[in-house]
Amino acid sequence: MRTRPLKVALLGCGVVGSEVARIMTTHAEDLAARIGAPVELAGVAVRRPSKVRAGIDPALVTTDATALVKRGDIDVVVEVIGGIEPARALITTAFEHGASVVSANKALIAQDGEALHAAAEQHGRDLYYEAAVAGAIPLIRPLRESLAGDKVNRVLGIVNGTTNFILDKMDSTGAGYQEALDEATALGYAEADPTADVEGFDAAAKAAILAGIAFHTRVRLDDVHREGMTEVTAADFASAKRMGCTIKLLAICERAADGESVTARVHPAMIPLSHPLASVREAYNAVFVEAEAAGQLMFYGPGAGGAPTASAVLGDLVAVCRNKLGEATGPGDSAYAQLPVGSMGEVVTRYHISLDVADKPGVLAQVATVFAEHGVSIDTVRQTGKDGEASLVVVTHRAPDAALTGTVDALRRLDTVRGVASIMRVEGE
Repeated sequence: MRTRPLKVALLGCGVVGSEVARIMTTHAEDLAARIGAPVELAGVAVRRPSKVRAGIDPALVTTDATALVKRGDIDVVVEVIGGIEPARALITTAFEHGASVVSANKALIAQDGEALHAAAEQHGRDLYYEAAVAGAIPLIRPLRESLAGDKVNRVLGIVNGTTNFILDKMDSTGAGYQEALDEATALGYAEADPTADVEGFDAAAKAAILAGIAFHTRVRLDDVHREGMTEVTAADFASAKRMGCTIKLLAICERAADGESVTARVHPAMIPLSHPLASVREAYNAVFVEAEAAGQLMFYGPGAGGAPTASAVLGDLVAVCRNKLGEATGPGDSAYAQLPVGSMGEVVTRYHISLDVADKPGVLAQVATVFAEHGVSIDTVRQTGKDGEASLVVVTHRAPDAALTGTVDALRRLDTVRGVASIMRVEGE
């Protein structure tokens, strides 16, 4: 074993960063044995140096992150500060001064992964980011290493614990959206401003990363279709239960049927109770991968939190340090396929549509005619009503999303349709 330690600079010492530092200290001997050399925490960049940080030598703490990554003796920079800047500048500076990088920054990787990978390759360094997608769940490494000889066709997952907690509470207790959100906030699962989670921004960044790795194609954040879950109601869950389904906020990345393009999307969807993702409860994450040779694989576990995320960071740190000792680098950006990224309108899916209609003869025939005119086949219809008002629930067969969207627009123009109560895609069948 080499006795000279590999030096690590830690950028950020919040919930995740403090856990990274703790594990590096308490598991120092095990990490050294696994890597083949000791690792030493050489500096910690923070915004508030006066804050007491248990287990961290105050002499290591600095507010000058740029100076820390420029030192020249740093082997690995661990970035857990989040956001775009200054994280992007610090990472590129680290590459320029000889350090490899481990990051948990999903927003930055989704937005600028191509440029960061290019900078890492230019300087012969590693860029690892297992913790950016699903916390402790090993997912990126299996996709780009274990399944490197296979062809992945679909990635379907719950990648945000906050939204899964909220939807699970709505399903299991009958609570409304706001009530479930309030509980998630009280328990610390939701931020004071939950927009990034409930509007799907967090999941969309993760979907972009997953799609790029799975399909060897550059998928940017702007390529991901995104819908939030704030409009999901208790009535939607009641409809889902009648169909033998539940509702999840899903990240879905898939190849087109002809294999010539890919799509990435995030939106609420009904999934059958028989699907493995339907049983994912509380704030847990799970990702379902479909590959040609391996078949169906599911990865499940805690997708957030200090210790789980730090576990993924430390896994990357071990891998990067081993590469450093072997004077090699691990897998970099793989975008050789260069498949075009399709729009949401090209996606083939099913719809569950709930309409408020006039309760009189001929309404169902009018609605069915609209579906037929747009080339959308109806699977099932359920109608209930009294006192001149009725509810009509239509479940379609699979059709292009653009055709389904056009159908809904046309339904809204019918005099007998009072309103569209809800629209939900049906997945996982």
